[in-house]
Amino acid sequence: MEATTIKGNNHGANVRRWREWRNVKQDVLADQIGVSQATLSSYEKKEKLDIEILEKVAKALDIPVEAITEIGESTAINIINAHDNQSIVNYSPTFNPLDKIVELYEEKNALYERMLKEKEETISLLHEVLKERK
Repeated sequence: MEATTIKGNNHGANVRRWREWRNVKQDVLADQIGVSQATLSSYEKKEKLDIEILEKVAKALDIPVEAITEIGESTAINIINAHDNQSIVNYSPTFNPLDKIVELYEEKNALYERMLKEKEETISLLHEVLKERK
C-alpha cells in the first residue's frame, strides 16, 4: 500500500474537514469504512494516507478522492450538489459579528424588561385582589 502524495496536502486534516463539513461523527464514518473510531482518529492525524483508505473515506463521504488529496489548508470549499443544483459556497459574513452580538444582547434585554413588567403587573393585580378580600 503506497501513500498518495499530491501537492503536499495533509490528507488526515482534509478527511477531518470533510467529515465535519458533512456533519458526520468519527464513530459513524469509522463504522462506514470498517475501522474503529480510534483508527479513524489516527488517520485524521496523518499527513498522508494510503489510496485504499482514501477511496473508502471518499466513497463514505460521497466526495471524489481528489477532494481529500488536492485541497490545501486554506482552500475554500465550493460545492455544487448535482442532485438538486444548489450551490454551497465558503461563508464569509457581510456583517460585523460584534454588531450581531450587541443586537442579540439588546433583544435579550428588551425581552427581560417585558418579562419584568409583566411580573410587576401580576404582582400589582394580586395585591389588588388581596385588598378586595380583606
